[in-house]
Amino acid sequence: MKKLLSVMFLLILVFSMSACSSSGAGGDEKGFVGIAMPTKSSERWVSDGKYMKDEFEKLGYKVDLQYAEDVVENQVSQIENMITKGVNILLIASIDGESLTNVLDKAAKQDISVISYDRLIKKTEHVSYYATFDNFKVGVLQGTYIEDKLGLKDGKGPFNIELFAGSPDDNNAYFFFDGAMSVLQPYIDSGKLVVKSGQTEFEQAATLRWDGATAQSRMDNLLSSNYSSDRVDAVLSPYDGISIGILSSLKGVGYGDASQPLPVVTGQDAELASVKSIIAGEQTQTVFKDTRELAKKAVEMAEAVLEGEEAEVNDTETYDNGEKVVPAYLLEPVSVDQSNYKEVLVDSGYYKEDELK
Repeated sequence: MKKLLSVMFLLILVFSMSACSSSGAGGDEKGFVGIAMPTKSSERWVSDGKYMKDEFEKLGYKVDLQYAEDVVENQVSQIENMITKGVNILLIASIDGESLTNVLDKAAKQDISVISYDRLIKKTEHVSYYATFDNFKVGVLQGTYIEDKLGLKDGKGPFNIELFAGSPDDNNAYFFFDGAMSVLQPYIDSGKLVVKSGQTEFEQAATLRWDGATAQSRMDNLLSSNYSSDRVDAVLSPYDGISIGILSSLKGVGYGDASQPLPVVTGQDAELASVKSIIAGEQTQTVFKDTRELAKKAVEMAEAVLEGEEAEVNDTETYDNGEKVVPAYLLEPVSVDQSNYKEVLVDSGYYKEDELK
């Protein structure tokens, strides 16, 4: 009897240890993933980080997710810490695309692969893949929206327009601006669009760190210097946070009533505040990039790398980071305004209708 009890006890003990092993250690048995995001001040980066973390954890990976609050030194330190902890792969949405060369050299020495997430990491060969949207098309959608709303194809005009661009340390900002200007520049050249400030170059229109307050201050200056007796009919804005700052400036000098309607104002990312603004008839348009799909694609690419396979890509020519052309997967952006926000954002489950009230 004692022998039988001993055997039964041993069997129970072995079974318990096996169960603990399969349930408790599953998170780091498959691999360890480091995710470096730029900031929590933009809701899209919060969503991106959460989506990726959730997807990796569903697949059984351990995840270290960090936000650097737009401080380059913080992001470098966080990545160094992830390397020290022994991550197997890094997914990085960089604050400054040219600031990570040294830390990625350290990652390479530890055989840690890197996927550049929605912002191209530059001046390093140690980037395996790039997951992003068709960034040039984002700008084309913004420029085309202005073209359509003003009736420029029908010969209407001239109209006054001011141009805003994104942060000069983000490679995507140049693609957005170039895409928009591919549509708008011919109308500027013909005089159908007039930039009264004369600020038509990227460097003049750039908004460091995509900061809404910086955009608001610049719009204040543009209005006071150029529009005391004229109105602005359209503003090219590359991002919703910038759009909100621009709208605050415009409303501050009397735009937004029947006698002085707000101009056409574009945007990007379909952030909640901007979608509400569109519904209220203030911001005119945004470009929706479904970050749920981008997160899934980035996770798929990372898992392929971790399994020693090649990740799926659909662009091998566009994204030269100064050291190599980084193979990329580009997802499609969608233009959103009052006419289709329910279909694109609510019906897809990205927002609940209650959130938009």
